[in-house]
This record gives sequence, structure tokens and C-alpha cells, in this order.
Amino acid sequence: MIIVRLILLGPPGVGKGTQASAIVKEYNIPHISTGDIFRSNIKEGTELGKKAKEYMDKGLLVPDELVVSIVQDRLTKEDCVQGFLLDGFPRTINQAEALDKELTKMGIKLDKVVNIDADKEILIERAIGRRICKTCGSSYHIKFNPPKVENLCDIDNGELFQRDDDIEETVATRIEVYLNQTQPLIDYYKEKGIILNVDGTRPIDEVFETIVKALGDK
Repeated sequence: MIIVRLILLGPPGVGKGTQASAIVKEYNIPHISTGDIFRSNIKEGTELGKKAKEYMDKGLLVPDELVVSIVQDRLTKEDCVQGFLLDGFPRTINQAEALDKELTKMGIKLDKVVNIDADKEILIERAIGRRICKTCGSSYHIKFNPPKVENLCDIDNGELFQRDDDIEETVATRIEVYLNQTQPLIDYYKEKGIILNVDGTRPIDEVFETIVKALGDK
């Protein structure tokens, strides 16, 4: 069995959710999404959720101290032994350095950092058209990846909804925040020789095939 330890990078609306689902299924590894963790805490009304919501509602990044510890704890779980996919973390150089230290302590290292990118205008269109299943969390898009039945999940017929942070103004802010604060990560991992740049404007299947081919040569 191939073991892959990955980071998935890319601005909001680039299709990370769709590719993440395909990757974790292909390699049977856990999808560790800080966004999902925070949204779960928001739904449950935890203190972490309340703090995270203040930032997410404004389209801003959640501060490092609220993110790093929860990811570090997650990587020690048994299901991460065969690998993992980190999605939404790290977002800053400080987070990347903290992750490097934790992985070194664990005696493991990253295989690839997959960077999916696209122009800002395309990203906004993709984000505002995104729909999520209320039941299983599967991701769709009304134009690029529509469900077979309108507003119903293909997997469990759950109702699809638009996230509160997927309205146009918030999306534009999130993209600007990403470009200003997270873009340096690409250079950081490029220097380490593990970056994989993928054109996110290509068809979903082609993007996935590019990723799988690269991981086969890891």
C-alpha cells in the first residue's frame, strides 16, 4: 500500500474540496480539513467555534494559535499512520514551520504539496456557485460539477446548501487574504522541492489524473 502525506493548497473556489474527496478515496487516507473542524465547533457552540466564527464570517484567516494545536493532535491519531491529506493548513509560514517541527518529532515527512490555482475571476464564480450536502458534506457546483438531481446530493439525497461565507463579497475578501498571506507558502515548499503546481481551470478528471501521476513518482 502506498503511503502519501500531502498538503493541498489553493485559494477559495479552486476546487480543493472535490480533489480532496477523490484523493482520500484513491489512497484511503484521512482528509484533515481545518475548515470542517472549525465549522463542527461552530455548530456545537464550543469556545473555539465562537472564536473561529468571528474570523470566518469576515472572510479572514483564523489565527495560528487556534489552528496549530488542533492539527498537531489530529496527526497523532491511528488513522494517520498510512498517510493523510491536510486541507486548509498550513496557511502561513509560521504554521508551515510549526508543522515541520511536529513531523520531525514524529519521524515522518511530507511527500508532496499540491498547489491548485486559477485566476481570481474564475475563483469567485466557482465559490459563489458551490453547494454542500447537509448530510455528508459532499461538494458540488451548480455549473462545473452539478448534482444529478438539482439541490440533492448524489450520494445520500441530502439537501444541498450554500455556505454563509460563499457570498461574493466575502469570497473576494477571502481570496485577497489568501493571496497576501498564504501565497508565500508556495515559495517555501518550492525550495524544499516538493511543490506540485496544478492548473485548476482544467476539467476535474484531468486535475486529478495530474495529481495521481505525480504521486506515483514521489
